[in-house]
Amino acid sequence: MRSIGVTEVTYYRWRSEYGGLKGDQVKRLKELEAENNRLRRAVSDLTIEKLILKKAAGGPEGRRQQNF
Repeated sequence: MRSIGVTEVTYYRWRSEYGGLKGDQVKRLKELEAENNRLRRAVSDLTIEKLILKKAAGGPEGRRQQNF
């Protein structure tokens, strides 16, 4: 493990996670994980914008908070 510059813990974690996959499958998995993270951030951003617009427009959540 030292010859490739990783600890034993890292090596065994990688092996348990990617052990049955071929190189191109690991690459595709990483690409899909990155795309999934990008899409999650986009949905999160849009949800926040929607809540802000709903509050600004006096939507149900905005009215509830104004009554206090």
